[in-house]
This record gives sequence, C-alpha cells and structure tokens, in this order.
Amino acid sequence: MWQRWRERFIEKTIAASGMFSIIVVILIFLFLLKEGLALFRTVPMTDFLGGDRWYPISEPPRFGVLPLILGSCVVTLGAIVLAVPVSIASALFISEIAAGWAKDALKTGIELLAAIPSVVLGFLGMAVLAPWIKYLFQLPTGLTALTGSIILALMAMPTIVSITEDALAAVPRGYREAALALGATRWQMMSRVLLPAARPGILAAVMLGIGRVIGETMAVMMVTGNAAVIPRSVLQPVRTMTATIAAEMGEAVRGSDHYFALFAIGIVLFAISFLLNAAADLFLHQERH
Repeated sequence: MWQRWRERFIEKTIAASGMFSIIVVILIFLFLLKEGLALFRTVPMTDFLGGDRWYPISEPPRFGVLPLILGSCVVTLGAIVLAVPVSIASALFISEIAAGWAKDALKTGIELLAAIPSVVLGFLGMAVLAPWIKYLFQLPTGLTALTGSIILALMAMPTIVSITEDALAAVPRGYREAALALGATRWQMMSRVLLPAARPGILAAVMLGIGRVIGETMAVMMVTGNAAVIPRSVLQPVRTMTATIAAEMGEAVRGSDHYFALFAIGIVLFAISFLLNAAADLFLHQERH
C-alpha cells in the first residue's frame, strides 16, 4: 500500500515539474511578446527584420536587426563547422579506441572543460587568440567572427563530445561484433555501422551544441569586435543578438523604442531556438520510424 502511494506521489511530482517548466517557458515568451511587440507601433516589422542599420540612439533612430541576425548566424555556423567533426572524432576515440584508464581520464577532462566560465574563455580569446589571428591574417584587429567561432567551438565541444559518446555507448555491442565478423575493418565498423546507429543521439548532441553557442553572451561580446555591420567575411568584426542585448539593456530608457527593440531581438532569439529544437525533434521522430 505504502509503495503504491509513494510511486503515485513521485509520478505526480514529475508531472507537476514538467508542467511547471512548460508554464514558465510560456510566461517568458508572453512577457517578451508584451514588451517586444510594442516596438511595431512605431517601427514597421519589415524595417526591423530587413533593415541593415542598427543605430538606436541616432536621429532618427534605426532599428534594423539584420546585421545582428547575420552576425549571430556567421559565428554560430563557424563554431559548429569547427566543433562537430572534432567532437565526433573525439567521441569515437573515447568510446572505441582509448584504453580503460585513458577513457576515464579523457571523459573527466572533457567534463572539466565544460565547467570553465565563458568569461574566462572570452578573456583568453582577447589576450591570446585575437592577437594571433591579427598577426596570421595581417588584420587591423583580431576581434573577428572567426575568433568568436573558435571560442564558441571550444565551449560547444564538451557538450557534443559527452552526449555523442553516450549515444555511441548505447549502441548494442552485437552491432559491432556482427560487422567485424562479416569482415569489416574497425574503421568500416565505426563509420558504416556505429555512426548511423547512433545518428539520433549525435543529432541531439549537435542541436544542444548549437543551443549552447547561439545563446552565449559574454564570450562573443568580448572577442567579436561588436561591429553592427552585415558580415562579408569571417575575418571582420561582427555583432551578435545576445551581445547587443547585454551591452545595451542597461543604457536603454524603460518604455523607449530602444528598450522595446531589445525585447524584440529577444523574440527573434526565442523563435530561432524554438525552430531549431522543433526541427531536431521532427528529425528524431523520423529516425525512430
């Protein structure tokens, strides 16, 4: 009797926690809508999303968010291009090649890397990586989109490696043994059997890595140069949406168009994150079927 009541209590608690999380997310989105949509009373949505000038304190002010969206996309795409191949290769090495003691040491090291504060990585990017990139490419400044992509790749790698390694470990051992028994080499077994079998988990790892990158604020604000211009190259300064909100929210007058514009940027960020998660969920369901 007591066991049944305890299980029912745990089930109800888990359900209530899940509902509470959903309600909190909905309330956050409604708050963003309340503050952000007020901007469009005075600024057309087409000018906001398609404008290429972000001058919120000029006369007249310009609230074109396109350079910020493209800056975020360039930095995020660069980080994923750098992080995903290295992370998957690292996870394969840890899961399939490394010896027992090396596997434990590498997993611990990766988990510790995830605990490094973003401001520390941003400082290292400013002090070490930016001067190196400036010297290597003969640039006026090393604070570029490429610098931000490298720093964000370092931040995303622990998440992608850890979850990918778990996905690889979850593949039944019989898959490996059957492939090797049929004459496949170790590399053929990993590339043609193991990776396809773990694809849903790897995709989830990549999507979480993208979420980690696109929502980062402090590091990108420190190393990307904060130039609100449409990026033509990864070797020029850019500005991201998150850095704009962090840098300007403290200076914006409450109730002004500038204030509402920063919340509107938050709506764009929320929508992008929602679409990424929805796409990943759709892909995962298709994989299962």
